[in-house]
Amino acid sequence: MIPKALQFFSKHEGNWIAAPVNVHSTNWVWINKKALDAAGGKAPATWDELLAMLDAMKANGIIPLGHGGQAWQEATIFDAVVLSLGHDFYKASMMDLNPEALKSGKMKEAFDRMAKLRSYVDDNFSGRDWNLASAMVIEGKAGMQMMGDWAKGEFLKAGQKPGMDFVCIRFPGTQGSVTFNSDQFVMFDIKEGGDAQLAMAASVMDPKFQSAFNVVKGSVPARTDVADTDFDDCGKKGMADLAEAGKNGSLFGSMAHGHAVPAAIKNAIYDVVTAHFNGEYDSATAVDELANAIDAAK
Repeated sequence: MIPKALQFFSKHEGNWIAAPVNVHSTNWVWINKKALDAAGGKAPATWDELLAMLDAMKANGIIPLGHGGQAWQEATIFDAVVLSLGHDFYKASMMDLNPEALKSGKMKEAFDRMAKLRSYVDDNFSGRDWNLASAMVIEGKAGMQMMGDWAKGEFLKAGQKPGMDFVCIRFPGTQGSVTFNSDQFVMFDIKEGGDAQLAMAASVMDPKFQSAFNVVKGSVPARTDVADTDFDDCGKKGMADLAEAGKNGSLFGSMAHGHAVPAAIKNAIYDVVTAHFNGEYDSATAVDELANAIDAAK
């Protein structure tokens, strides 16, 4: 009912200490439907198809990739790029911090792909908030955004409908795998009030609440047995993807959102990824700097 990867953040020494409200997944791409149709109409499923679509959008006179130049936003894209090179590689590099994975040719490829994506971003991206990048896609000024599922709320707030005005897909190459973060209510060990805590946890975990809350939030229920009846197409896909990833062992805490490694290591990765994205390092140098930064942060 609650995926094991999520239970890791809800339990301590085998005991429940938190009630998970939701699961946000981060490896999404949000595409303006008109821009998609003008670029060929077929949502990209591979890296090469993604580049072809970005090129077509550029040729059509719009900004291909709406992005906000903040370290966590670049790290969110990096999460998806690393995951697209194999979920085993994601686990080895972003969670286990395996030195061989961190210094591998695949890691250089990840940075090469980040550099390529940077070429599709407009020059005014620095410091832009994520919701302003979403607005660029909503307004048709940009073709797509790579962002977690909280972005869907911006599209819905603007009166847009999935499938008609925008399209949601997993980052090409990551279908079947999910990187996530989760909002949870943590319960402290107290002498009095335990019954109230249990009542609150029961309310949070009630299927009706899990559905009602996440329909509005853009995330999906922490429980995989909640009916998807009230969810839109993107929500239904998110729920199915979560269940599939949890079952197949390809559900991973997001490095970019503090669910893979301690904060000091996460911030060290941030520094290297954003420096590379801004042209301070080439890809080979970024690989070396990443491994060194993680070693120093341990």
